[in-house]
Amino acid sequence: MNNVDEHAEDFRRDGCLRVRGFLQPDVLRQVRSALDVYIRDVVPGIPAGDRTFEADGATIRNLWRMEAHDPFFKSLAERADIRGLVSALVRGEPVLMAVETFNKPPRRGSGVPPHQDNAYFCQAPPDVLTVWIAMDAATQENGPVYYLKGSHAGGVLPHRPSGVAGNSMGLVKLPDREKQEEFCGILDAGDALLHHCQTIHWSAPNNTDMPRCGLLLVYRGAHTELDAQLKANYEAARSDSNA
Repeated sequence: MNNVDEHAEDFRRDGCLRVRGFLQPDVLRQVRSALDVYIRDVVPGIPAGDRTFEADGATIRNLWRMEAHDPFFKSLAERADIRGLVSALVRGEPVLMAVETFNKPPRRGSGVPPHQDNAYFCQAPPDVLTVWIAMDAATQENGPVYYLKGSHAGGVLPHRPSGVAGNSMGLVKLPDREKQEEFCGILDAGDALLHHCQTIHWSAPNNTDMPRCGLLLVYRGAHTELDAQLKANYEAARSDSNA
């Protein structure tokens, strides 16, 4: 991928980055085909914890830990061009943490509450990012991802249980921000968003007839470690939800 230095500068300033044409059309077709096969043939046999359904109990909302169940998705995440860009952004050797989806199907796709990923990941230093690849176009209407630019610099803010399956934690309070600091991730299929693990982000439900599936690759720098305080905060918030 070209312009790695420019991408790194934008990412460090804003905490989020849009890359047009992240997957070339032939690769996108391969990934879509592999995803269809995964849902048809693999999902019925994976552990219950590796999939999340929408409120109807039947429509897939999320697929988790796909790299553990299908070598195609692990191989995709290990592509040299992807790892080269990720390496520059996580400041070191990339370690794959997860391959997953946010399916957001037509008329059923639920929203995602404002949150920071490192409230879940609990890594220090926070050199962790997500590559969010559009399998379908993400439009203003079908639930694109929104980011607060620069919010990654403020550390991990207090979170509480959200009650949303697949996104169990949400911010206690969204910081006051000027409207121009919001970035809406409008994408064509094959484009990608990359965001820092402390960048605040969210999305609305999909109330259209258009699908809006994202395939996510999550990486950390090999030098990161579990932060005991962040982990304790996470466990305390989870305990509060069961009180």
